[in-house]
Amino acid sequence: MPNSIFDLTGKVVLATGANSGIGLAFLNGCARQGADVVVWGRREDKNAEALKALKSLGAPRVHAEAVDVADEAAVDAAFASTLAVMGRVDCVFANAGYQNRAASFPDMTSQMYHDLLNVNQHGAFYTLRAATRHMRDRAQAGDPGGSIVVCGSLSIFQGRQGLEHYAAAKGALSAMVKGLAVEMGQYGVRANMIAPGMIITGMTGDNPQTEKIIEHFSAITPLGRPGYMSDIEGPAAYLASDASAFQTGDILVIDGGRAVNSQ
Repeated sequence: MPNSIFDLTGKVVLATGANSGIGLAFLNGCARQGADVVVWGRREDKNAEALKALKSLGAPRVHAEAVDVADEAAVDAAFASTLAVMGRVDCVFANAGYQNRAASFPDMTSQMYHDLLNVNQHGAFYTLRAATRHMRDRAQAGDPGGSIVVCGSLSIFQGRQGLEHYAAAKGALSAMVKGLAVEMGQYGVRANMIAPGMIITGMTGDNPQTEKIIEHFSAITPLGRPGYMSDIEGPAAYLASDASAFQTGDILVIDGGRAVNSQ
């Protein structure tokens, strides 16, 4: 019998950009519910550290692939390698990406624009294409189901100077999620996006301005604080588990109310 409505025993959850930050937080939530987890990240040493932490949280099986999602061939090879080791993938969290800000839109270089989209948008496309191929094949063989989750951003809803390229990538992915929800529904696969607000991660914690950042976002967030990695864990377990079996094509905003605050 399942331990809880969020039980993930026997399910394999893969996340990209998952050896730190929001990607690791997503896998933390799944590991706590008994999922087998797969870390995709570019650095093998960081991947190994993440696997050790995930194992300590209860993940029965762990696996990692050193992969740059901007490399189409590398993504396909890593997915094939993952299947060879884990046998299946039940949930994919397309999270790999980064943010860089231009001084202004007129000052944004083409190189900056294309470099970001290659990872944030095209890397997610390569990942999701590999995942949907697998899930479709599995469904056609008599084993339907699966969960696709994409990491979005409040920049989908709010304009920010110098981040138009970042918002464009996240906006494109939000549209892609809707299409996947419609197309993959026939295979029992659902597709959703999470849109986190300010989440304090390890990288943020290394910033000497962290205290000021926390103070600022606490002041403009109705719940009175920024988010932490633990705030991603519950939504992760929900979206990866059968608890979300009838939710698809949606964006879950995880921001403590920041987006609805008019101040």
